Amino acid sequence: MRVLVLGGTGFIGSAVVRGLVARGHAVLALARSVVAMARLRDIGAVPFAGDITRLSWIERLPIVDAVVHAACDVSTDMGAIDRDLLDALLPALAARLSRPRFIYTGGCWLFGATGDGIATEEAPFHPLPAFAWMVPQLQRVLAEPGIDGIVVHPAMVYADGCGVFSRFARDAAAHTAVRVVQSEDIRWPLVHREDLASLYALALERASPGSSYIGATIDGIAVGRLARAFARRFGTLNQQPQIIPADIVASELGEWARGYACDQRLSGQRARSELGWRPQHLDPEGDIAALPD
Repeated sequence: MRVLVLGGTGFIGSAVVRGLVARGHAVLALARSVVAMARLRDIGAVPFAGDITRLSWIERLPIVDAVVHAACDVSTDMGAIDRDLLDALLPALAARLSRPRFIYTGGCWLFGATGDGIATEEAPFHPLPAFAWMVPQLQRVLAEPGIDGIVVHPAMVYADGCGVFSRFARDAAAHTAVRVVQSEDIRWPLVHREDLASLYALALERASPGSSYIGATIDGIAVGRLARAFARRFGTLNQQPQIIPADIVASELGEWARGYACDQRLSGQRARSELGWRPQHLDPEGDIAALPD
């Protein structure tokens, strides 16, 4: 397929680009700078000049078989930016003779706290307030005439001490204790970004229009276990995690960061059974122990 990736230089999007290229797809990726263009070429994509906040590029978009939307401007305006993007892009795609696929990226924080239950794709949304705008957006994608809309909900995404592990890694290496938000008993559903990229590719190739998939390989692991794994790996002075209030992390990073205190368990079983998804990273503590110096 000829696929346009939005957010192709991001933490998730760059893995999606590499995965699609490896499977033989021709990948275009939106790039807003010369540096971004060079990064995309390095991972096998053809750069396409444009910015999700400036939409004139949509008028010159070449014919594509699919779009993967993995871009997000994490700011107070992120909902409006995403809405304006869909307002312009979806009708333009739907007006074409071909019927393109459109994969939209949702998120685990749309499901809210689950407690001991394990949420599936049928669970009602209880979104973190900072991301409530995303629910009508993904519903619009699934209902949009003229395209085949599909939604992927990533769990908390990690790789090599990056993603949701980045704060743990910095704390373990530079502080006397690894900080966790609210309680070390908070559970996070997890997915390695390479496994998530595989799910995007399978959804692109096999998913039925109108379907949604949760990308979770670990349904829920206590953040205290993760913090202690980082403390062990880097020899942090205090092996006991330091608890910080959600208000503190929200004041530092923004209201969206309250998601770090969301106690969740999510199931990725549908993707396994319907798409043949076979994640390879099933031991996050082992991945942490294997991190290089």
